[in-house]
Amino acid sequence: MQQRDPVICGASSLSFFVPSDSHRFSRSKVPRQLRSLDAIMLSLYAIPCLITNIQTYLEVGVEVMAKSTFKEEHDLEKRSAEAARIREKYSDRIPVIVEKAEKSDIPTIDKKKYLVPADLTVGQFVYVIRKRIKLSSEKAIFIFVDNVLPPTGALMSAVYEEKKDDDGFLYVTYSGENTFGFASS
Repeated sequence: MQQRDPVICGASSLSFFVPSDSHRFSRSKVPRQLRSLDAIMLSLYAIPCLITNIQTYLEVGVEVMAKSTFKEEHDLEKRSAEAARIREKYSDRIPVIVEKAEKSDIPTIDKKKYLVPADLTVGQFVYVIRKRIKLSSEKAIFIFVDNVLPPTGALMSAVYEEKKDDDGFLYVTYSGENTFGFASS
């Protein structure tokens, strides 16, 4: 079998490899009925590489987001007392700590502590973060809670109940699309 040089192609915010000779079928020489078949074949060829990149994305993500500077700066007693005081005073709100992923190329947020309404969805909270860091609409942003992407339709109260830390805070890490080592053009 002939060895092929890969060319990096993008699909949404993920990258995958396609052989560089995949252009051998000129669109002008391919009958109209077969053009979509050519695109399907290219897509099918790229699926194994795409799956490998998704696995890498998930494996590296755990390492990148392991640290919390808020936890390093404040001891457990102080954090627990503050979270308990907040929950007592604002029972309809959730204490959230928002931090940027360690190797992310996205702007740093201006404040870390947020009191989030319990009925806010994850998607709405992502919008709040986007506005705080003044991120353009073309750039992707991902938020992680306990190294997992929460569903955008989930209520923050549900995420809090499931993933809150022992100190009573919910820790959210945000990242841009190139944080996990994907090739960028």
